[in-house]
Amino acid sequence: MRTGLTKREKTTDIWFDEKDPLIHIRTHNTDLKKRLAAYAGQHPDQCRQTDADPDTGCMEFEIRKGRFSFRLTAPYSEKRREAARQYARENNAADRLK
Repeated sequence: MRTGLTKREKTTDIWFDEKDPLIHIRTHNTDLKKRLAAYAGQHPDQCRQTDADPDTGCMEFEIRKGRFSFRLTAPYSEKRREAARQYARENNAADRLK
């Protein structure tokens, strides 16, 4: 979708405080919008869309705390990266992707 916004202007804002039981999410990210909309459709008691701006492609959601999380992953060590490469070579992973 062409919105006239630059990639830098297409932001995702996530805010919450310790008192409110809801997390507020405002995003331009297409994948996140789709995932939140699908979740809101399946679990309307836990998540709901509160606003949408068709001109900019932005959508806003409220989701209950405990339903939304961030996943932090440590960087792979060179040893682990090499083991993954070796496994992919031995199991023809590239051929299966075609």
